[in-house]
Amino acid sequence: MTSSILVTGGTGTLGRLVTPLLRDADDKTRGVRVLSRHGRGSENSGEDSGENGSGNGSGGGVEYVTADLLKGEGIEAAVDGAEIVLHLAGAAKGDDEATRNLVRAASRTGVRHLVYVSVIGADRIPLGYPRAKLGAERAVAESGLPWTTLRAAQFHDLVLTMVRGMAKLPVIPVPGGLRMQPVDARDVAARLVELALGEPAGRVADLAGPGVYGLGELSRGYLRARGTRRPAVPLRIPGKVGRAYRAGENLTLDGADLGKRTWEDFLAERVGGVSP
Repeated sequence: MTSSILVTGGTGTLGRLVTPLLRDADDKTRGVRVLSRHGRGSENSGEDSGENGSGNGSGGGVEYVTADLLKGEGIEAAVDGAEIVLHLAGAAKGDDEATRNLVRAASRTGVRHLVYVSVIGADRIPLGYPRAKLGAERAVAESGLPWTTLRAAQFHDLVLTMVRGMAKLPVIPVPGGLRMQPVDARDVAARLVELALGEPAGRVADLAGPGVYGLGELSRGYLRARGTRRPAVPLRIPGKVGRAYRAGENLTLDGADLGKRTWEDFLAERVGGVSP
């Protein structure tokens, strides 16, 4: 294999944005390789119809390789020859184990820069998913490889899925004290490409969206964009999880980099106009 930039999770929401950006931003001497659990044929960059790609032929094309990070199958062959690895693959469970498997393979094949995307509050929110992301962060940091980790806020896409589901209910639940800083996946993708093509930097500043919203505000914005209304009922999140969210442990209010696209911008693109 001759490709030298490997993207795990390259067929997901973030990966579909990162791959064409990498291809266009690279120095044209390296190709981009996408790891997925299901095999696909390689694509020339001029034939790629990726979501945000221009298909102009820069970067030497996209190669798809098959491996299963969680099962530990096919990883070393997928990583072989890659100088840079962007680890974007994620799941509801097992991110820590999948990352440990990737790190072991990358350590044996001479990767010179491992870039990982995590979540804001990974070390502060007492839930399984953030804890797994924290475990993955530690696997990267302790790998012995040059590394960079970026923690990002929830993507607009995820928030849209959440509020769209809630809007189907006759009454919308609004957990008290739950705030979010949703960020556009395109802003995260651009930052990751910049980091991957730069020097390893360790843990970098978090990346969040330009605004902080209560969940009720996010829901109302979506409903306005749809031209509809729903009554809301306040709820209290119990226990340690509720205390963590009420304390804003999922936020980065100081020292974060901020994306450019707001929730309102995103809704206007995906749903329709949003009035104040």
